[in-house]
Amino acid sequence: MSEWLNPVTTWLSAHPQWLGLAILLLACVECVTIVGILVPGTVALFAVAALAGSGALGLGETLLLGYAGGLLGDALSYAIGRRFHRDIRHLPLLRRHPEWLAQAEFYFQRYGVASLLVGRFIGPLRPMLPTVAGMLDMPLPRFAAVSLVAAASWALVYLLPGWTTGAALRLSLPAGFWWQAGVLIGALLALFALVGQASLRERREAAALAALLGGLLLVALLAGWRHFVLFDQTLLELAQRLRTPALDVWLVRVSQLGDPAVQLGAALALGLLLAALRQWRALLFVVLTLAGTALAGHAVTLLIARAHPPPPLPPLDAFSLPGGDSAAAFAFCLVLGVLGGRGAPARVRLAWLLLVSLPAVASAAARVCLGVHWPTAGLAGALLAGSLCALALLLVQRRTPLPALGRLGWCMPLGVLLIAGLLAAFVGDGGR
Repeated sequence: MSEWLNPVTTWLSAHPQWLGLAILLLACVECVTIVGILVPGTVALFAVAALAGSGALGLGETLLLGYAGGLLGDALSYAIGRRFHRDIRHLPLLRRHPEWLAQAEFYFQRYGVASLLVGRFIGPLRPMLPTVAGMLDMPLPRFAAVSLVAAASWALVYLLPGWTTGAALRLSLPAGFWWQAGVLIGALLALFALVGQASLRERREAAALAALLGGLLLVALLAGWRHFVLFDQTLLELAQRLRTPALDVWLVRVSQLGDPAVQLGAALALGLLLAALRQWRALLFVVLTLAGTALAGHAVTLLIARAHPPPPLPPLDAFSLPGGDSAAAFAFCLVLGVLGGRGAPARVRLAWLLLVSLPAVASAAARVCLGVHWPTAGLAGALLAGSLCALALLLVQRRTPLPALGRLGWCMPLGVLLIAGLLAAFVGDGGR
């Protein structure tokens, strides 16, 4: 791949005026039928996003171009499906690889709209699912509505890390920042790799491994947070540079996902739905995760008296490790991801967790930008919620796996997330 990627990135570095078009085209190609499977666009998108973050394009422009490219790719794939219908199977590459279309058709018929949301994060399915939607005559307004949401979350996941990396590399950061960031990122990548591999191989001990490794990383972070003070301070200062009065309004709203009132209302809605469906084991899993995260987070903050970020940021309450609101948001989103993926193959379950966790990631990032939590406090909250969620899942699946919720398995988590979003829109100041 480097044979063509290196010359392209070198040329774009010398001609940054073409960088926006490159992001648009790469995002489009990554989502177009068949082409998106053949072209390794994920690495290329990271590379061009890093170039954009080095000063060529702002974050908003980069995300908007990726979003537009993703929508265009979806539209082209859908149009191809509507044009050819069943005859698309006779295209040369699909005749040689019928499994590409067959797999996408299976997921679409089984999960419907949810397949377009979750399959966006599964490489081989991403360019084929819109084609199947067109082939099976999914109404255009419904497809367009789903595509608008799916492309937005996809653009954030695929472009934000690259842009952030490019922006960080062009700044003169303290020498100790990079080794501290490297230790944290390396530990997280190792956690995701080990748990992901165990899940993809359908190993029964995947939940136990997630609980154990997440707990060990949490203990290590709680014991050694003083070694990452430079990392915290540097990221917090960088985040303050992004703030504007208009952006702060949105940051406050997004941060409110972890607000106690929002959490209580959304948790009650979820509990009532599960009780109405007589899903008692699923309800027990939810209660164990949410209550366990709340109690454990409160206990840890009493043991570790770490002050919130100092002035000139607003003075706040006494402790901020782990971030209690961030832990609550992650716990809530993780239980929705687990319930949504019940009964699905491992890749779909992992994609559910990624998709539904995005609001919690956004909430934690918003709290860092507002100066409410240190970055490591948000990370500690995520580790606390993740390890307790895995532990609760291990306990309720001690004898038999949690049953799938059928069609409700995908619409219920999305519906409850919508309820949480509406509650966050009407709740008071969540930045406290």
